Amino acid sequence: MQPVGHHLAELNVGRLLVPTDDPRVADFMDNLDRINGLGKRMPGFVWMMEGSGEPGTGNTEAKLEGDPQYVSNLTVWEDAPSLEDFVFNTIHKQFYERRAEWFEVLGKMNFVMWWVPAGHKPTLDEALAKLEYLEKNGDSDAAFGWKYLGEQSASATNGCCAPLAAE
Repeated sequence: MQPVGHHLAELNVGRLLVPTDDPRVADFMDNLDRINGLGKRMPGFVWMMEGSGEPGTGNTEAKLEGDPQYVSNLTVWEDAPSLEDFVFNTIHKQFYERRAEWFEVLGKMNFVMWWVPAGHKPTLDEALAKLEYLEKNGDSDAAFGWKYLGEQSASATNGCCAPLAAE
């Protein structure tokens, strides 16, 4: 249950199969600005970690483990239904369903959500710590995945937890 005065933060991490300038990930890279822009215009959107601002790069400059093929997306939403609406009820879903074309199967957690006080903008380090916490401890009030939000969640019927590539 969402604590009063809190928003939902989420981190999604993936490792591209090839470098960002490889034609095999061009469709993903070419649509980053479009999808991110849509997310920013959605009801309930609060904040997004930004990259360099260079067109078509999203936040691909935030290298994880020094690896240029890791990409991350860190956002804050007013609530879970707002995030779900964006993920599963917009064109984002089409790209989400194609994630196996562009991303490796990581074999570990790559998506986490947690509650933050309204107005807080989490850092990438904070988000990665939440991801690590989730991987070690499982779902809890401190860090969780879609299933923790309950069966009424739209994600429960949208294949959110299929063991493919990046969530």
